[in-house]
Amino acid sequence: MPQPALPPDIAAMSFEEALAELEQIVKRLEEGKGKLDDAIASYERGAQLKQHCEAKLNEAQSRVDKIVGGPEGTLATEPTKLD
Repeated sequence: MPQPALPPDIAAMSFEEALAELEQIVKRLEEGKGKLDDAIASYERGAQLKQHCEAKLNEAQSRVDKIVGGPEGTLATEPTKLD
């Protein structure tokens, strides 16, 4: 099943911006304060932010995979593990 389109404001965020907002949402939810409807809306936005962050990380992984140093300074194209 395809992922729903992200809201334009999230799609325009950098990885760092999306991660910072996601961290704020997690903190708010962990505090357990506020109304249930607000918590549900925050959870939904957090899921969208997570999806966006994962996509950004996958893009970065693809870029790194294309640039891997080979022997004697040559460039090779092979997957890289970031673990």
